[in-house]
Amino acid sequence: MEKIGFVSLGCSKNLIDTEVMLGILKDKHMEITDDLSDADIIIVNTCTFIEKAKQESIDTIIQAARYKTEGHCQMLIVTGCLSQQYKQDLMKEMPEIDALLGTGSWDRIWEAVATVRKGRKACFMDNVSHLYDQKTSRVRTTPKYSAYVKIGEGCNNGCSFCIIPHVRGKLYSRPVESVVEEVRQLAAEGVKEINLIAQDTTSYGVDLAGQSLLPELLRQLVKIDGIQWIRLFYLYPHYFTDELMDLIVAEPKICPYVDLPLQHISQTVLQRMNRRDSKDDVLKLMDKLCSHGRKLTLRSTFIVGFPGETEAEFQELCEFVRNTEFDDVGVFTYSQEDGTPAALMDDQISEEVKEERYHILMSIQAKVSEQRNREMEGTNHTFLVEKITEEDGLRQAVGRIEVQAPDVDGLTYVEDAKTIQVGDMVPVRIVQGFAYDVVAELVE
Repeated sequence: MEKIGFVSLGCSKNLIDTEVMLGILKDKHMEITDDLSDADIIIVNTCTFIEKAKQESIDTIIQAARYKTEGHCQMLIVTGCLSQQYKQDLMKEMPEIDALLGTGSWDRIWEAVATVRKGRKACFMDNVSHLYDQKTSRVRTTPKYSAYVKIGEGCNNGCSFCIIPHVRGKLYSRPVESVVEEVRQLAAEGVKEINLIAQDTTSYGVDLAGQSLLPELLRQLVKIDGIQWIRLFYLYPHYFTDELMDLIVAEPKICPYVDLPLQHISQTVLQRMNRRDSKDDVLKLMDKLCSHGRKLTLRSTFIVGFPGETEAEFQELCEFVRNTEFDDVGVFTYSQEDGTPAALMDDQISEEVKEERYHILMSIQAKVSEQRNREMEGTNHTFLVEKITEEDGLRQAVGRIEVQAPDVDGLTYVEDAKTIQVGDMVPVRIVQGFAYDVVAELVE
C-alpha cells in the first residue's frame, strides 16, 4: 500500500477539506502515515488568509519537497487557498509540486494522483459549487469525542480586507437534512462535541431560503442522542437574530459561547472595511448578549493597523475592548492582501505601528481575561477530559469546560484526577482563574 502523509494548515474549515481528501484516498486502499519521511505521497493543504499564513504555507511546501530526496516521497500535491490564489505562479516557481488543487477541487484528489502517475502534472481549479456531505468518506483527525462539521462554504460579505471570497467563492450552504444526518452518524461513532463552522455561520441557509436557517438546524441537532455540546463559530452580527440568541440561552446542549468576529468598533474604520454592521448595530447586539441571566462567554477578533486607522480610532477600539470585557479576544495586525480593495487604499500603516498597537490591545485584553476567569472561581461546569498526565504519583487531567473552544481558547487543569479518563465529561468546580487557563476540582 502506498503511504500518504499530510499537513493541514490554517483554519478548521481547511482541516475538514483535508479529512475528506484523506477519506477519498483511503477508499482507494492507501495508508495514512504521520511520518512525512515515510510517505510516498505528501499533501499540503494551504492557507492564504494573511501574510504570515501565506509564508507558513510556502515554507511547509519547501520542507515537504525535501522528502523527495531525503525520504520516500514520489509525489507532492498542494491544495487549498494558496493554490487557488496563486495558481498561475506556484507550479512555475516551485517545480517540485506535481499537482495543484483549488478550493473547489478537493473531490478530484484521486484524479490528480492518477494524472501524476501517468507522468503529467495536474492542475484542477473548479469553482466552489458543491460541498462534502454525510455520504462523503472522511478520515477524522480530531479526537474521537469531538468533530468539526462544515455547514457552508464561501462568503457574501465582501469585507475590503478579506481574500476569502476570492478563494472560496460566494456563500454555499448545505441542506439542513444533510447536516443533521452527518451529526447523527458522528454521534453513533461516539462524538460528544460538535463544532459548527462556516465562513459566516449566521448566514447559513440565506442562499437556500432567503433567511438564516441556523435556528432551524440547531432545533434539530439538539434532539440527537449522544451529542452533549454544540458549539458555534464565526457568528457575524448581521444575521444574529433574537431567535438565535434565545436558542443559545435556552438549549443546554448549545454551549453558551458566542464567537463574534467584529474586527473593529470605530464607525469610520468599519465603513472602510466595508462591514455590513454599523457601530450602533454592534453595540445594540452586545447589550442584548450581556443582558441575559445565563452567562454567555463572549469571544471576538479585531484587526489593528487597518489603512488609515488613526490614533483616536485605535483608542476607541481599546476603550471598547476594555469596557465590554470579552472573555477572550484574538488580535491580528492588518495584512495587505493582493486582490483586496484595502490593499490599494492610501494611508497604509507601518509595521512598527501595527505591532505596537497589537501589543497594547493584547495587554488590555490579558487583564480583562484574567479578571473574567477569576470571576469564574466557585462556579460549576462540565469538564471534557482531553489528556491525562502523571508525575510523582499525582494524576492530572487537562481539558476544556463548555466555554472553552478547541485550539483557540485556554485550558482547564484538574488535579487529583484518579477516576476519570480521556473523553469523559464530568462536573467540576473552578478554584482558581488565570489570564488564559483555569484550575478546577472534581465535584462528587
